[in-house]
Amino acid sequence: MAKISQDVKTLIQDAISLEINGQAFFNQAAEITHNELGKKMFVRLAQEEVKHLEAFSRLFSKIMQSDDWKKQVRSEELKGPSPVIQELAQRMKRAEGQSEVEALRIGMELEQKAVDFFTTSAAKMGDPAAKEIFEKIADEERFHYDLLLAQHDSVTGSGFWLDSSEFAMDGKY
Repeated sequence: MAKISQDVKTLIQDAISLEINGQAFFNQAAEITHNELGKKMFVRLAQEEVKHLEAFSRLFSKIMQSDDWKKQVRSEELKGPSPVIQELAQRMKRAEGQSEVEALRIGMELEQKAVDFFTTSAAKMGDPAAKEIFEKIADEERFHYDLLLAQHDSVTGSGFWLDSSEFAMDGKY
């Protein structure tokens, strides 16, 4: 078994924790959401976090050429209620009647943090395969952010169409 550095262990633990926290948050958001389509969206996002964990595990096992890396990463540190999720749950409770909109906002924050984490982690990776893992997951998190943003704009009625005279695609105003 290849020995992994403390930095890589920390990155793996942070990545796993991020996905576990995302899954827990989206499951909780699904519970508080009254709209059936909104509930389905949050459930789907929670399921995708599980897929990220599976893909992350599978790809990292391939890099390490075994599953022994899991023994080096302390999974017990990742169990139990997350302070992040507890804080987000409190924010949703304080939002009272706007808890669904707040869930969308929080979800967007989580996804942006995930994008930032995985993008930064990819840049730190010396192994091209590990870098590819982090880049792929960052791309998926960007998609999730865009989905949540579109839902937020739809629910709040804040999306709008720009008139062609308001901007040009070449960057000139």
